[in-house]
Amino acid sequence: MVVVVVVVVVVVVVVVVVVVVAVVVVEVIVVVVVAVVVVVVVVVVVVVVVVVVVVVVVVVVAVVVVVVVGIAIHRQIYQ
Repeated sequence: MVVVVVVVVVVVVVVVVVVVVAVVVVEVIVVVVVAVVVVVVVVVVVVVVVVVVVVVVVVVVAVVVVVVVGIAIHRQIYQ
C-alpha cells in the first residue's frame, strides 16, 4: 500500500512539473513571437514614414524648381 501511494505521488509530481515546464516554454515562445511582431511592425512603420517624407521632399523640391524656372523663363521672355 505504501509503495502505491509513493508511486502515485511521484507520478503526480512528475506530471505537475512537466505541465509547469510546458506552460513556461509556451509563454516564452509567445513572448518572443509578440516581440518579433512588434519589431517588424515598428520597422515597417518607420520605413513608411521615411518613404513619405522622401516623397514630400522630392515633390516640394520639384515644385520649387518648376516655379524658379518658370520665373526665369518669364523674365527672359519679357526683357
